[in-house]
Amino acid sequence: MKKMGIGLQMYTLREETDKDFRSVLRKVSELGYEGVEFAGYGDVPAEEMRDLLQELNLKAIGSHVRYHLLQENLEKEIAYLKTIGGHYIICPNIPPEDRKDWQRHFEFFQSVGKEAQKHGLQFAYHNHAFEFENKVEDQLVFDAIYHFLSDSLAKVEMDIGWVQFTGQDPLAYIAKYAGRLPLLHLKDFRYASDGSIDTLELGKGVIRLPEVLQAASNAGVEWLIVEQDQCQNPPLESVSTSMKWLQDNYLIHT
Repeated sequence: MKKMGIGLQMYTLREETDKDFRSVLRKVSELGYEGVEFAGYGDVPAEEMRDLLQELNLKAIGSHVRYHLLQENLEKEIAYLKTIGGHYIICPNIPPEDRKDWQRHFEFFQSVGKEAQKHGLQFAYHNHAFEFENKVEDQLVFDAIYHFLSDSLAKVEMDIGWVQFTGQDPLAYIAKYAGRLPLLHLKDFRYASDGSIDTLELGKGVIRLPEVLQAASNAGVEWLIVEQDQCQNPPLESVSTSMKWLQDNYLIHT
């Protein structure tokens, strides 16, 4: 199995970063994570964030930038990401009230991808469940996004938890997008009594994670990014548990 970077989506630790972003980054580094994917910067100036990441030997993988910020603040988002050394600018969602007129979204993503490319960055899109529950003509929205957008303008950031939740096979989808899938959100979950899911530390849920890791390696994934939408335990404890699982089940094989 090839070596992939291990990162953390900082949204997992949002309650902690709201209190002290800098000290949380230090703890993430101490746990052994190699990179971080941002979802906001906690008002830390870009130059200070760059210097802190360098001090901690943490790579800025990229950043989730909400749809409206891509519309209203793209130039500033690109400038911040370039300053801290990130590469991927990622749309994490389409607002629920706007999940229609898909062609408009695809054309917008195309424009964001072109602008990112001008600055040496790469646009990517991160899925939830709705992309597998709605269709554009005869294609699932997820597939339609990447059918419309060229490989050079839009890479895949696949969240395997949501893929499996919708009844799709994450192994098949990883293989389908091999070569276009640099970022994989790694998570685990169990089904709740109301039909929703509880996200869990890696290895504690229903996802066949060892097979996912092998499929990711085969597909050319660059970064495995741990994310836990809601933590049942203290979030720093949860991301520590997930890192320990990766150390025991992945890092020893690379």
